[in-house]
Amino acid sequence: MTDREQNGEEQSGSSFKKPVHVFWYDEHGGKTTEEASAEAQAQPQAQSQAQSQAQGGNQAEAEGKIIFTEPPFEDAEQPIVGHYKQPKQQPEKEVKPIPRQLDDVITKLEDDVGYKTSFDIVVREMTFGNKRTAFYFMNGFAKDTILTEVLKRLTYLESDSLSTDALHSFFSIYLPAIQVVEEQDWDNVMTNVLAGGTAMFIDGEAKAILIDAKAFPARNPEEASLERVVRGSRDGFVETMLTNVTLVRRRLRDKKLRYEIMRVGDRTQTDICIAYIDDIVDKEMLKSIKDKINLIKLDGLPLGDKQLEEATVKRGWNPYPLVRYSERPDTVAVNLLEGHIALFVDTTPSVMILPTTFFDLIQHAEENRQTPFIGTYLRWVRFIGVLMSLFLLPLWFLFTLRPELKPAGLDFIGAQQAGRIPMVAQFLLAEFGVDLLRMASIHTPSPLVTAMSLISAILIGDIAVKTGLFVNEVVLYMAISAIGMFATPSYELGLANRIVRLMLIVTVAMFKVSGFMIATTAFIVYLTLMRSFNRPYMWPLIPFDAKGLMSIFIRVPVLSNRTRPNLLKPQQRNRMPNDEHQ
Repeated sequence: MTDREQNGEEQSGSSFKKPVHVFWYDEHGGKTTEEASAEAQAQPQAQSQAQSQAQGGNQAEAEGKIIFTEPPFEDAEQPIVGHYKQPKQQPEKEVKPIPRQLDDVITKLEDDVGYKTSFDIVVREMTFGNKRTAFYFMNGFAKDTILTEVLKRLTYLESDSLSTDALHSFFSIYLPAIQVVEEQDWDNVMTNVLAGGTAMFIDGEAKAILIDAKAFPARNPEEASLERVVRGSRDGFVETMLTNVTLVRRRLRDKKLRYEIMRVGDRTQTDICIAYIDDIVDKEMLKSIKDKINLIKLDGLPLGDKQLEEATVKRGWNPYPLVRYSERPDTVAVNLLEGHIALFVDTTPSVMILPTTFFDLIQHAEENRQTPFIGTYLRWVRFIGVLMSLFLLPLWFLFTLRPELKPAGLDFIGAQQAGRIPMVAQFLLAEFGVDLLRMASIHTPSPLVTAMSLISAILIGDIAVKTGLFVNEVVLYMAISAIGMFATPSYELGLANRIVRLMLIVTVAMFKVSGFMIATTAFIVYLTLMRSFNRPYMWPLIPFDAKGLMSIFIRVPVLSNRTRPNLLKPQQRNRMPNDEHQ
């Protein structure tokens, strides 16, 4: 019995009043090897019982079901838990051989990748030591200085320098490059060259030599645009994955840090790096994420991490983010130390952190750059801003419709005069106006953004109020709600909260108090039922974890924060170094 089965048995054993014996059948109708050996050792009366049960199993086999039968042992004995039907193993990829003759290689390159058609595909044919060779690379990806040094070194070869095994001589002796590997699969050679490498074909050899000499078009690390801090590092992620993993490695010099590379997309062959700390991360969660990525069947991921999220999470029309994005290497390093898993996607200047919770999405790096007291204050201000962005407008609208609900001290709240259009229409127009302003600021050239904001905020808002199109307080509370949305660290969470605010406004307009209460309750229940990679979305509030909730609402000093979150099920709960880790 595997560890997973034992764990599952311990968790679910208390719910069984009577042990259950589980048999399962493979697709050919036969039992597993373990069950066959168990039947051979069973007593004759147990064998007859098992045979009668197997007859019923043949019927269930056609339906693809699992058979539950009564156990042939006493209640005090340990129950036997069978396996679920395992999926078929994927057939191994067929290896496409590399032509031995160099002329055949050139012809195959013309047919497969468009050599002599695409101008950026280069094949450099040269002869070294009476041996014909061809270097195949992409013009925009090749590191010309390295390849030039390789060619210089090979030009010194004489006719008697190469042994009978020319491939071995080039690979082990004469190629002055650091990262060099042999490859015999044609498709792997093509993929590596399209990813920036260089392939060296040798006449008469059925293998190629791959030289890792890449020079991707890239920009220098700059400050993250969505996660700015007053004090702290100014380097953020860029579009080159190798640069991004190096930025994290610079902050996390842990020998247990692992970077596993995968490729997704039949056409794009996008590189994806799974980052985790081996002796901290929950291995079951890690395996689950790898399995989800392996099951992705797409042409490609040209849009990077967002398409990867949709392909793995499969959340449908759920507006709330189930992963967290970060553009800061220090934030990713902190989350890796807690037990999270990070996904780097090539060509994307942000990193996915998973799993995540609602409360993770409203924390910011600035809180940890200040003292614990100031950090706690900033966190509370941000929490209040998020709550105001959700409930301020619906509550004010409710008090306007039902003035008798207002406490005595809040008599000044509510519209003193009605506008020319219904109040709910004013709210919807204001919401759409703020969204339109946000999109316009994105598409407006930077020197004109300030002027456009002033025109929109002062002229449009002031004229709309003076003409009676809007009520003064609608503009005021709409502005406060917009500020709370912009103060939300997660851009995706802020947009999702806006959708919920619109729904609350509509339900208040239709059903007043009952609408507000039902919609708010449904919203909380909806968040409670959500899970991010099998982790509760509202942890540590639901399920309640007092210590975890304290760490959310209070920025705990570094030396007092000694344990990792229970949510992640880390292998090492203690944050403090120990002898085994060292």
